[in-house]
Amino acid sequence: MANRLADAISPYLRSHAENPVDWWPWGEEAFAEAARRDVPVLVSIGYSTCHWCHVMARESFSDPTLAATLNAHFVAIKVDREEHPDVDASYMAAASAFTRNLGWPLNVFTTPGGRPFYAGSYFPPRPVNGMPAFAGVLAAVTNAWTLRRTEVAETADAVAAALAASAAIGSAQGDGPGAGQGIGASALADAVARVAALEDPLFGGFGTPPEFADPKFPVAPVLGFLLEQPGTGAALGARTLKVMGASPLRDPVEGGFFRYSTRRDWGDPHYERMLYDNALLLDAAVQVWRNDGAVWAATLSDALAGFLLDVLRLPTGAFASAQDSESTLGGQRSEGGYYALDELARALVAPPALDEKVLSGWNGLAIGALARAGTALRRPDWVEAARAAAEQLLALHWRPDDARRGGRSLARASRGSRVSSAPATLEDFGMLADGLLALAVATGEAGYAVTARDLVDACIEAAASSRLPFAVPGGAEPLLSAQGLALELDAAEGAYPSGLSAIGTAAFELYLLSGDRGYLDAAEQAVALVGPTAAERPLAYGALLTLAARLQRPVVQLVSVVTSGVVTSAVVTGAVAADADADASRAGEALLDVALAASVAIAIVVTEAQAAAFADAGFELFAGRTARGRAASYLCEQFVCRLPVTDAAALAALLQPDLDPGAERGR
Repeated sequence: MANRLADAISPYLRSHAENPVDWWPWGEEAFAEAARRDVPVLVSIGYSTCHWCHVMARESFSDPTLAATLNAHFVAIKVDREEHPDVDASYMAAASAFTRNLGWPLNVFTTPGGRPFYAGSYFPPRPVNGMPAFAGVLAAVTNAWTLRRTEVAETADAVAAALAASAAIGSAQGDGPGAGQGIGASALADAVARVAALEDPLFGGFGTPPEFADPKFPVAPVLGFLLEQPGTGAALGARTLKVMGASPLRDPVEGGFFRYSTRRDWGDPHYERMLYDNALLLDAAVQVWRNDGAVWAATLSDALAGFLLDVLRLPTGAFASAQDSESTLGGQRSEGGYYALDELARALVAPPALDEKVLSGWNGLAIGALARAGTALRRPDWVEAARAAAEQLLALHWRPDDARRGGRSLARASRGSRVSSAPATLEDFGMLADGLLALAVATGEAGYAVTARDLVDACIEAAASSRLPFAVPGGAEPLLSAQGLALELDAAEGAYPSGLSAIGTAAFELYLLSGDRGYLDAAEQAVALVGPTAAERPLAYGALLTLAARLQRPVVQLVSVVTSGVVTSAVVTGAVAADADADASRAGEALLDVALAASVAIAIVVTEAQAAAFADAGFELFAGRTARGRAASYLCEQFVCRLPVTDAAALAALLQPDLDPGAERGR
């Protein structure tokens, strides 16, 4: 039996390499083999830190008898959902036709053409709690394939047709009421009220009243939305984050949040710790600190940044996807046992393994969160960590592409120096672009913004012949497309932003820097694709609602420029110039303190040389921005800027909520 998984990029696939199951990786060769043998396909999807994936691997996929049945009657494909999220999304949508218990592992039975005709999640070796035994499932599927082939084909065709219809609805959302509409202020207020109605009054977090049943997730995108809404929304978001941060959902020793809790009181968490959760929750903690200066929020920010840097950061500077829930203690596999130990005891045992797979999108979330947190909390080491991760991603994942005649293509995943063949998704382009833009703002370096623009432009160009504002360069995953199973657009969010909301957010950030209305139009179209649906289902669209809210606000920008002789970034507020007198230096530092604390659409500190580099690269906001022999700040509204100020008190007065529309302006 060939071992086809031993050299996989994915740690999840490698963990199955020694199974007695004759696994194939995702690819057309496996389906061709099924067609040659005239047998159905089992597509089994999971990820390396998935608890029940580990359980089924030990119970079923390691069982020689079950493996022999699989090998005799099926072609078995193992897929890492994090490496191929589009494959997971399509088959998860298909699985909803057969079971309400969706989750991972996801086991889908398909025809040799890839069309699903039965699906389920975890199948135990023996019947338990109403779940059928895996052996019985295999026997039933084999029986249906052998004796009721016509019925199987009809089911597969119906599911494929339903998927195609779903994809069509997703791409234009909208043949129903509200299609093409944005999300206005009243809808945003309604969304806050809907989330507030789901707050658990006893333990915090969100669920369905009155039971507020488990499981409970941190829903970081929703917290991000709430925290940018004044009044009730911000208070609810801060209250929720504070409760979660002090609950069993977060490890008090190493700082990171676990993926979710199985109980209403946040107890008995599933102990995997994901990069995306902790990056997004770092952003949320920093937003609380910016809102009201809460000390606990700064402390939580420090803990979350520490977890990213001390636990998930790899030697290359990039970030691992996750940390496993299981560890080996006393020679036994233990679910969460490591996290019951104190710091001294942990030093004596091996920590749970990392999924060292590096994902473009999730690393983009970490880059952005660390850049923003480093700026807000004056931690240049966090910004430098974001820079190191970005440099690693750009060196390995942003690759020359001969097909685009000198252009570049983005890779989805890598491990070490090896790059996966899995295509990048819209979330990769959007999240990485957003992270690079945050890094450009934190460091004042235009090159990161230029690369972010290239990423967004590629997605806009790819959508030129469709009704969508953005599409993945190169099209949808090739095999799914060939099978008619590709979802053109999946706008719904779960634990992290959808590709649509991520790329739309990056486009809006580009508009704030460049003044190019094409980016603003694309961001508005992204919101309009979902329309009022997002406000009606806020727990499923937190990041898109955040973008919608930003589109509603006045565009206020703040550019602060220091003299060219200064080594500066947005987190350095030392001497403003080597040859400046002491009074000028103190005045400059005070001005930058006010500027960096400003609650505006974008606030950036640059040297004169950096401002010129941005302007030369086509970012209009920086045209003509110079220092006046000392640090100077330009407050702009819709790219129309006031005359520069060099005094901190004067800048603070300008930043008051009610700006005087008659104030003197200049260009």
